[in-house]
Amino acid sequence: MIKKNLMKFVVVMTMTTMLVLSGCTAPTEPLENPVRPPAAEEVVTEETTETPATEDAVTKESTDVEEEAVAAETVEEETESTEEASVETASEEETKEDEDMEDETRNTPAWKIVNEMKVGWNLGNTLDAHVDGIKITDDPKKQETCWGNPETTQELIDAIMDLGFNTIRIPITWRYKLDEENNIDPAWMDRVNEIVDYAYNKGAYVIINVHHEDWNYPYYDNQEQAIEKITAIWSQVSDRFADYDEHLVFELQNEPRKVGTDVEWTGGDDEGREVVNDVNMAAYDVIRAKGGNNATRLITFPGYAAASYTDVLKAIQLPENDDCVAVSVHAYSPYEFALNTQGRSTWDNDTADIIRIMRDINRLFIQNNIPVIIGEFGALNKDNEAERAEWVKYYLGKAKEIGVPCVWWDNGCFDTDGENFGIIDRRTLELPYPELIKAIQETVE
Repeated sequence: MIKKNLMKFVVVMTMTTMLVLSGCTAPTEPLENPVRPPAAEEVVTEETTETPATEDAVTKESTDVEEEAVAAETVEEETESTEEASVETASEEETKEDEDMEDETRNTPAWKIVNEMKVGWNLGNTLDAHVDGIKITDDPKKQETCWGNPETTQELIDAIMDLGFNTIRIPITWRYKLDEENNIDPAWMDRVNEIVDYAYNKGAYVIINVHHEDWNYPYYDNQEQAIEKITAIWSQVSDRFADYDEHLVFELQNEPRKVGTDVEWTGGDDEGREVVNDVNMAAYDVIRAKGGNNATRLITFPGYAAASYTDVLKAIQLPENDDCVAVSVHAYSPYEFALNTQGRSTWDNDTADIIRIMRDINRLFIQNNIPVIIGEFGALNKDNEAERAEWVKYYLGKAKEIGVPCVWWDNGCFDTDGENFGIIDRRTLELPYPELIKAIQETVE
């Protein structure tokens, strides 16, 4: 068991360090996503150098060691099972407490919106797609299609909503469409508006954000520049959508993190978490100061990398005396099944981390009357539709227990060498995984 744990630690740390997220047709570009798994605990053991005197002694000692190892592994497995059962029980008890207080607390403007969000879908690798060389003067659809997805259509959004998805998240990269004074290209803003309207005019909840920005890294010496750009963007976006009602939601940032560092996907550090909070608050203040419905619009706050680590969730700061804010979390769990392209294809009822995530969300936010949206989740295709269907039932079921809507990450990819999260063919509107879709529909009903 010690050896197995050490190997698990090495594999997890190696994948955490080396995995590069790639789009369908742009493997050198990061594919939006994930929250990396916590590193396994490193196990340190003492070694013995004693040599047995005889061959019989060698055989006996080997047998004893094997028996001890089996016994130790059995005890550890029983302990893990007991701990998981304990977590499950605690989660169920907290859910019951949460249900008891629901009538009294879940009646804020934020909750009224979040409670209506049944299940969501991401228009991924589209308005957030980007390649070097895109110019502010280029047709907006050049950026929209540069990662291989087709132009977004009303028919696509209609098809998604016909499946029961009533929340559409539209990730947006703005950097190529800003001039030197941080003014957004009018043609780009018009295209964003057009796609928002595809869903908004059909009665869907729409989430838009600031995504894949190469200026938005959480360091103290970059904070001033990041605040300048993000407030310029949200100021203009707030002006454009001032009259849109509660069906339009603003997500302040996507996964702000220290790209390329040891802490990129491991929960960050004090500096990173503090800068994320400060940039969030600056953007929030700008939105709230704008006219129209921006004063009461639902605004969602991510933590560092939008991660689901306990320490990251604890560090999230929200404005006081505002009852229309929520927390944004991304969680692809369990990592080996849901996100690791080299991981296993079987679900294996690996529930421990999902239980932990939902328990943390519940005790840190839900029980404090703060709603949470899991803005990205999913399990990539490994020719394992039945396994993914069973997994999604469990995942969405646990989220539903505490009132957390989840938004499937769809990047339009199906059979690439990267992360295949697509669930609808955007050109033909066909559904390659009907069993998975059915599982989603039945769980959120």
